[in-house]
Amino acid sequence: MENRIKEFREKNSFSQGKLAELCNVSRQTINAIENNKYDPSLQLAFDIASNLGTTMEELFIRSENGGKRNG
Repeated sequence: MENRIKEFREKNSFSQGKLAELCNVSRQTINAIENNKYDPSLQLAFDIASNLGTTMEELFIRSENGGKRNG
């Protein structure tokens, strides 16, 4: 699942560490999600969207291959 977390995070002037703190996860988790290496739980996805002042629909983009990662 692709996302626009970095775009919204920078728009809000949040570092990965600040967003991680607000969502009660590690900075590494936010980094992995931003780089499409980890899919967040539904609750975490809602928390990220809420803390970035947006909706899950705006934040996450379903890829054409149905969310399957290549490789």
